[in-house]
Amino acid sequence: MKKKFLTLGLAAAVAASLAACGGSSSETTAAETAAAETEAAGEAAEETEAAEGEEAEAGAADGAVFKIGGIGPITGDAAAYGIAVQRGAELAVKEINEAGGINGYQIEFQFQDDENDPEKAVSAYNTLKDWGMQFLDGTTTSNPCIAVADKTMADNMFQITPSGSAVECAANPNVFRVCFSDPDQGSAAATYIGEHALASKVAVIYDSSSVYSSGIYENFAKEAQNQGIEIVSAEAFTADSNKDFSTQLQKAKDGGAELVFLPIYYTEASLILQQADTMGYDPAFFGCDGMDGILNVENFDTSLAEGLMLLTPFAADATDDLTVNFVTSYEEAYGETPIQFAADSYDAIYAIKLAVEDAGATPDMSVSDLCEAVKASMVNITLDGLTGAGMTWTEDGEPHKAPKAVMVENGAYTAME
Repeated sequence: MKKKFLTLGLAAAVAASLAACGGSSSETTAAETAAAETEAAGEAAEETEAAEGEEAEAGAADGAVFKIGGIGPITGDAAAYGIAVQRGAELAVKEINEAGGINGYQIEFQFQDDENDPEKAVSAYNTLKDWGMQFLDGTTTSNPCIAVADKTMADNMFQITPSGSAVECAANPNVFRVCFSDPDQGSAAATYIGEHALASKVAVIYDSSSVYSSGIYENFAKEAQNQGIEIVSAEAFTADSNKDFSTQLQKAKDGGAELVFLPIYYTEASLILQQADTMGYDPAFFGCDGMDGILNVENFDTSLAEGLMLLTPFAADATDDLTVNFVTSYEEAYGETPIQFAADSYDAIYAIKLAVEDAGATPDMSVSDLCEAVKASMVNITLDGLTGAGMTWTEDGEPHKAPKAVMVENGAYTAME
């Protein structure tokens, strides 16, 4: 379209020049010349657009597609996260393909299970690489993401993790993320609790064997001091001792904690809520994005989660058109309400689309060339996504968007102010 505007400008200049010469015949000639130039410009623009359309059609006819892979746990304790990431991506791919694809090319998407295990994540990556993957939407959880990030770095493949929040997940220049990093989540949680005066005495129960959990806790503790929050107890557990939380809860109760901060995954959180109820301890509970999914834990009494708060950039009950359409499509396709991880992944696919379009990239480019083009374009794009309006990215792969929180009310997430 730039050619069209430039040519029309030239025609106007010619007309003005001829008119300045004076005389009715000159004016007539100028008008005719301008008309001819304008008609020629329109025909040229139409030919250019037609050629571009034919090129895209030829690419589609040749079977050229963009191949996007995804990795996450769709079995095991963290399966709710991976399943949501897979489904969010699938919906985005479906929408984009139905709207004409990316630069006229369709998308193929394949997702592999890593069971939240770094070694299996690397194996899943190799499977997708053999398939011909050009971009990676993943991995879903932090430890597997760190392991796979080393592989994408070696291959110079573009990677955007929807939910890998450990700092190390996006340490390499080819990796971007949609979610907040652990330090950002920890600081934001303390700030939210302090600014909304949710509690002055807080206890923390965290997983010291998890980079996700310990990373959030460390920055929460730092910011809590700035917010005038007293941490009355900070008790850890590990992956080998994640069933009995009576000691941690008792110390929180004895310390007079009005709120218990849980920067952990939903499986352990559901046990903590059950055990707190058994011992008659009823503080407020506050978590981060790892808490998302607790309402879908098998055999969990969701009434125990009533009043639970969690920091998340996505609320399924939001009334904006994008969220309403996404939730409706998700529920129709999968029979359940989407959690934040689905929204993160949906946004990740659309970020890839915008960056590829900004770069003018095509499927015939090498994986490395695609990576270089797309990572350069990531700092140019602005995405009005499910997890943030006007979302942008920095060169170090971090997103800029406003944090939000939700509360469980009547068995569903409700946006908080």
